[in-house]
Amino acid sequence: MILTSVFGMPLELVLVILILLIIILFVGLVLTFSKLQRISRKYYTLTSGKQARDLEHIMLSRFKEMDKVKARMKRFSKEHRTFQGHLDSCYNKFGLVKYDAFDNMAGELSYSLALLNSENSGFVISSMHSKEGCFSYAKEVIKGESYLALSNEEKEAISKALTIDEEIQKMVDETEQEDIM
Repeated sequence: MILTSVFGMPLELVLVILILLIIILFVGLVLTFSKLQRISRKYYTLTSGKQARDLEHIMLSRFKEMDKVKARMKRFSKEHRTFQGHLDSCYNKFGLVKYDAFDNMAGELSYSLALLNSENSGFVISSMHSKEGCFSYAKEVIKGESYLALSNEEKEAISKALTIDEEIQKMVDETEQEDIM
């Protein structure tokens, strides 16, 4: 018995399809082999001779540099945390109000100055100038409040100190807007 069809198709058609598949697979094999040869040549060039020792030296020196950078970053991070702790206790907010304390004075020689830390604690100093002399007072401020009676100027100085972050941010935003335009 001679086979004339496979899977309901003529035998000649099946043979043509198989030959085409073999050719396609052979072309794929040749392309893969040529790529492998190029990669092998590059790898051999990279890892052989004096250049390979240079490459190894360069890689090892870069790794050492990276280790040094990591160590520096750890040290800087630790120092940053230390400085941040110190900054929290520093006076970083201020408010100044100048005024005439007495009617017969001019030039706004009197002032109230509030200095606060990040927890809004600190002090307010008031200095009142008159023809007879200068009188200075200091009052403690805890979390934005004083347990002593405050003058309107002292309250205004504390208020300015409490809102200085907002004022600075507003100025930064305005500058950025001007830069955009």
